[in-house]
Amino acid sequence: MRLTPPGIGAAAGLAKHVGWLAPSFAMQARAPVSARPDPREVDAAGCGRVDDGEMDDGAPSEGFDPSEPSIARVYDAFLGGKDNYAADREVATRLAEISPEFAQGAHDNRAFIGRAATWAAGRGIRQFLDLGSGLPAHPAVHEFARDVIPDARVGYVDNDPVAVLRARALLAKPDGITVIKADLTDLDLVLAEATAGGIDLTEPVCLIFAMVLHFYPPARAQSIVAGYVSRVPAGSAVVLSTGRMDDEDAWHRMRDGYSASPTYNHSRDEVASFFAGLEMIPPGLVRATDWRAAAPGAGAQVRGPVYPLGGVAVAGHG
Repeated sequence: MRLTPPGIGAAAGLAKHVGWLAPSFAMQARAPVSARPDPREVDAAGCGRVDDGEMDDGAPSEGFDPSEPSIARVYDAFLGGKDNYAADREVATRLAEISPEFAQGAHDNRAFIGRAATWAAGRGIRQFLDLGSGLPAHPAVHEFARDVIPDARVGYVDNDPVAVLRARALLAKPDGITVIKADLTDLDLVLAEATAGGIDLTEPVCLIFAMVLHFYPPARAQSIVAGYVSRVPAGSAVVLSTGRMDDEDAWHRMRDGYSASPTYNHSRDEVASFFAGLEMIPPGLVRATDWRAAAPGAGAQVRGPVYPLGGVAVAGHG
């Protein structure tokens, strides 16, 4: 994803895979052991280590500068991934120093997306668009969906060159999966590419905005969601998560120290407005760890001020 504010690629990917600013928040629910990084490959901030040289092969060169942090790669660092550079790890470490909860939040967000995608597939939705998907994470959206619907179709959308390269190498092999290089704000391009990749916009689609909308002002974020909702039929779903910091002092320090993209600490009411015109699915807009968790109240002893806020809604009553 790009590092420029208007492009959600970098911001979105980073937001989704970096914890808060790319899905990085430390919270209550703990990620499955299989999803956690090897302790031997993680530094004190919880960020995955990797020699920059390990990413040289096949890395994009046009418009690519590893000395500039990327939203997608920062998020990857929080998840203990290997697709990140020193500049990305420096940002992740800085965020972890402000609040250790960022790293756990990244895992909590991934778990929420998994539960939400599974719910959508269980409702019969066979198509998914992961908007601002970032670097590939395991399990990926298509893995959750295909546990329920084996032939579910999934489109991954991002504009970060590293994220797209990795996604095409790792995800776009099974039939019914497409990787789209585009800024999620370019609605017409995204949907045209999605259609070419097998997404049928006359059938319900699950739209996923995971940890990307806090890179946009509230009104812009609302319009982005509304634009996509206006192009999909009744019965479609919206899965949405965004970073939230209740500690205003920590928020200001994070905002001032986060160099990958401008960020916004949306209030609960602002995030709720992103679901305007949609039917919220219980339990509504909640901490991501509280959305239909297998063990309700899991992690309730650690209710920190930094967390992903998430919810799911449907269009119409289809």
